[in-house]
Amino acid sequence: MGKLSEETVSAIAEASPLAANLAWLLSQASYTLTTELTAALEGLGVSPRAYHVLKTAMKGEFTQTDLTKMIGLDKTTLVVTLDELEATGLAERRPSAGDRRARVISVTKAGERKIRAADEIVERIHTDVLATLPAAERKAFLHSLTTLVCSRLADPVVCSQPVRRRA
Repeated sequence: MGKLSEETVSAIAEASPLAANLAWLLSQASYTLTTELTAALEGLGVSPRAYHVLKTAMKGEFTQTDLTKMIGLDKTTLVVTLDELEATGLAERRPSAGDRRARVISVTKAGERKIRAADEIVERIHTDVLATLPAAERKAFLHSLTTLVCSRLADPVVCSQPVRRRA
């Protein structure tokens, strides 16, 4: 879809019963962006979820529990992702120096090369998506979204039917 005029965007927003629904808007944006990233990263043989795990694991000595919290994945999904990353030689689990029961996730040299290639693709798509916004609004948008995610929306509430995180 090409760029739409402000009038067209406003008309679409006014016609949509969900145009002011924050949860729906964020879900739609996440789904569409994740789908685009999935398609773009397929050639590298890495999913956006695997990319997030590797990219985060490269930043320090993190256990599986650390990564579930940092990335926002449930434990089962992280284990499946780590199994895939180990099978392809991109990451490995090592015993933690501080707790032999815990495993630290280590990114292999092959994983580091994969992340460097994926970074270029991800950056290109992010730049293209953000180019839809006026230049003066891009930084403010990212800052505002980061503020929401790191404060009010940092922790999900407990509910009887927990929503599973797989992204």
